[in-house]
Amino acid sequence: MISLGGMGTQLAVKLFDATRDKQLDLVASNALNARQVAAFSERIGSIGSAKELIADTEVYTFVMRAFDLEDQIFGKALVRKALESDVSDRTSLVNRLTDPKIREMYDTLGFAPDGGASANFDDPDWQAEMITRFKERLVLNSAAEDNTGAGIALEFKAKASEINTWFDVLKDEDLGTFMRRALGLPDEVVQVDIDRQAELFAQKFDIEKLKDPAEVDRLVSRFSAIYDAIEGITSQSNAALTLMQSAVSSSQGGNLNIITIDIPTIVRNGSGSYS
Repeated sequence: MISLGGMGTQLAVKLFDATRDKQLDLVASNALNARQVAAFSERIGSIGSAKELIADTEVYTFVMRAFDLEDQIFGKALVRKALESDVSDRTSLVNRLTDPKIREMYDTLGFAPDGGASANFDDPDWQAEMITRFKERLVLNSAAEDNTGAGIALEFKAKASEINTWFDVLKDEDLGTFMRRALGLPDEVVQVDIDRQAELFAQKFDIEKLKDPAEVDRLVSRFSAIYDAIEGITSQSNAALTLMQSAVSSSQGGNLNIITIDIPTIVRNGSGSYS
């Protein structure tokens, strides 16, 4: 993977975006990842229930990693019960769990209410989307391990278009952190009633603007400056970055085109105003 460590948040986000395709290729070429992708592609169509998914270790692991639930892989009984839940029943497990990623997995897999067969599993387009999700999740997690600020910003960029209410933000730890910093709200706000938190966010920002990619980029720049100022992170002067371009023409013989650029330091005083 291409390391984002040791650089400012905005710089790391730009490097990640410039090398995203290359990083996805690197993830796909990893032996363990390639084996899990192959197992998913070969066997997902024959899986007819949540019970069968849990029983197939490789496919189950692929799915859990795709939804950023790798740390819960060994909770098979809980996962199976959640996937066998009836979402129309407000008291069912899938509606009572606080981790939104489990509900996202439930909705995306699309098992019947009793955990029966999903109509999605035979759909080649759905399978391709799952493989893309898997690779992108691994790349995002690697970025977050290298650079915490960039990891939070990249999570926001990946999810921004799907945010419809402030409760979508508040139930997601990374999104909540991002928006508090970007809007200049103190972390202590999390101690306030959730309805009041939503009101505070609404007073600061029109959530409909998140549908505008330009507005998303502006928020990322704002978050990056505030995050680095608070955390005491500064960029190196005239830092030389090597950007690997993943899309190379056949005339280049398939070799990576290496570009070195100088990026001037931008230092923002931590006591400055961001309102």
